[in-house]
Amino acid sequence: MSLADFGVFLTASILLTLAPGPDLIFVITQSVSRHWKAGVATALGLCSGLLVHMTVVAFGAAVFLKTNPIAFQTLKVAGALYLLFLAWQVWRSEEEISLGSVDRSDLRNLYVKGITMNLLNPKVTLFFLAFLPQFIPATTEHGWSPVQWAYILGGVFLIQALLIFSTVSYISGQWAARFWEREGYQNIMKWGQIVVFVTISAHLLFT
Repeated sequence: MSLADFGVFLTASILLTLAPGPDLIFVITQSVSRHWKAGVATALGLCSGLLVHMTVVAFGAAVFLKTNPIAFQTLKVAGALYLLFLAWQVWRSEEEISLGSVDRSDLRNLYVKGITMNLLNPKVTLFFLAFLPQFIPATTEHGWSPVQWAYILGGVFLIQALLIFSTVSYISGQWAARFWEREGYQNIMKWGQIVVFVTISAHLLFT
């Protein structure tokens, strides 16, 4: 892979990460409703899931998912139901959202939600299946096999996504801090999270 090819890959990765999508919206929602650390924990979970998708693509298992409609639809439905479950949890909870502070258990739970949401989205696997092979050398290059190249490029994508998501988390969390003490903000954030979960669920299921 030439330096120019790598530049094209990195630029495309950044633009794809910045494009408004379920993951970015999910991260922003957690940041403005809780704390920027909540957004970063969510981003870590989402990006950890990418490691699994990279492995699936690197070893060719993604082709099975692409050619097996039943497996694909089953995973989609499972992901959509999980998101609806999260929406139900938020709606059912009588506790107020803890604005401006998160403890370790909160961060751990958000990490788990992020990685689970990512792993139950088969579209991520198909995205990597369509995107990565365009840049992976067909034969061993610079001493690295195609499988190793899949991990290298996938790792670059993961790192830039984590950096962008973390930056967006911090900016959106800092911006939202000015509203935390305002009356009604907690209720708005509660319903905002519900709407986001339901919307992402519908997007996953019907697109």
